[in-house]
Amino acid sequence: MSETIEFDVLKTAEAWAADGRRVALATVVETWGSAPRPTGSHLVIDSDGNFEGSVSGGCVEGAVVAEAADIIEAGEPRMLEFGVADETAWRVGLSCGGRIRVYVERVN
Repeated sequence: MSETIEFDVLKTAEAWAADGRRVALATVVETWGSAPRPTGSHLVIDSDGNFEGSVSGGCVEGAVVAEAADIIEAGEPRMLEFGVADETAWRVGLSCGGRIRVYVERVN
């Protein structure tokens, strides 16, 4: 993912928060194997489930968006882990192998 795209995602988070939307930011903090996004990749999510960016090229975005709703409501950050050894691997699409850790935090 290019720096421009990452910058745009962070600008989106800032704009959504300025508009009064409740927002969470998901950041890839660790990958192993065939994870399609590098560490530092971002996904911004609002409380209505709208999102911009990517943390896995589509493999785990749905699960991250669902968790973000709880994180936005509770205000407690959470580390999410997905991988082929994890029981959620087949459900979220990492069946090709690999592992990804995503940190999700409310930003406003």
